[in-house]
Amino acid sequence: MKQINESSNGMRRTHLIITGRVQGVLFRANTKKHAEKIGVKGWVRNLNDDKVEAVGEGTKEQIKDFVAYCSKGPEEARVDDIVLEDEEYKGEFKGFVIRY
Repeated sequence: MKQINESSNGMRRTHLIITGRVQGVLFRANTKKHAEKIGVKGWVRNLNDDKVEAVGEGTKEQIKDFVAYCSKGPEEARVDDIVLEDEEYKGEFKGFVIRY
């Protein structure tokens, strides 16, 4: 897994593409619920190619927890691959939402 860059204020941002059985299994709803529980801000959405895309911002520990959750997903999901790309922290989100 790629090292996540940290901003000067200790905050991080990660962009994920998740492959597997990740649509039709409440992946987005459960990801939102988990992100809100741990304090990660950002979004999650389904892609047209049956993958899920997510962006999260938070502390190093919050992002590690978020990535770990997305690596397994809810019970009904099966994650085959997760591509992680760290991005520059922007602090642009007020909460965590499902995008359509």
